Amino acid sequence: MKSVIKLAVLVGMLFVQSVQVSAERSPDNMVRDQYRHPAETLDFFTITEDMAVVEISPGGGWYTEVLAGRLSGTLYAAHANPESKSAYYRKSLSRYKDKLAASPEFYNNVELHVFDVGAQLLTTADNSADAVVTFRNVHNWMNSNNERTAFDLFFKTLKPGGVLGVVEHRAKPGTERKAMIDSGYVTQDYVVEIARQAGFVLEASSEINANPADTADHPKGVWTLLPNLAMGDVDRDRYRAIGESDRMTLRFRKPAQ
Repeated sequence: MKSVIKLAVLVGMLFVQSVQVSAERSPDNMVRDQYRHPAETLDFFTITEDMAVVEISPGGGWYTEVLAGRLSGTLYAAHANPESKSAYYRKSLSRYKDKLAASPEFYNNVELHVFDVGAQLLTTADNSADAVVTFRNVHNWMNSNNERTAFDLFFKTLKPGGVLGVVEHRAKPGTERKAMIDSGYVTQDYVVEIARQAGFVLEASSEINANPADTADHPKGVWTLLPNLAMGDVDRDRYRAIGESDRMTLRFRKPAQ
């Protein structure tokens, strides 16, 4: 038994190391592993290499770098709608496409799709994915009152028994909705509730991405902290010392039946 445990620990250490030193990962991105714990987070989400995984709103591709290297199955990158009226979203999508095109062999398992919550659109097929993962996005959907729609779309695209992994900035219990939208911090109870209403069952929560130093009450909300540092030079060293936000890490399951 001891030899089995030692082997499991060694394998885990090797995977963490591979995440940190992968040649395809941006050095700036790897610096943020200390706050985001990608290997541990994906392990908690039970993501295995053969899975078909939907990454929701991958932005600049921080987690795409990690997921593409981990998976032999398909990574469905559900990015912005190319027909979006938002120049910001169109530009983000264009940069993401350039990133994939720059390393075609590494990203050969990435399939680009559209996630447009305002249009109630997720172009991955229903009941097709083993897992859906989303990182620090719930507050954005709340701003347009579309968070319930987002979770409904996740439920539809997952196979029965599939997993939904959520990481989100965590507000203090009892925080009102407007304060959540303004600050970017969301209460854990609220995320659990909207997932439940979509049909998900909360399977487990983790403190992998917790940050006790974050009081979640900053002048410019979560954007006060790294990586944004929205206060500029004001108390810059203090906010840098806090690091990134305190985050909930939740694993939900779509019932098998």
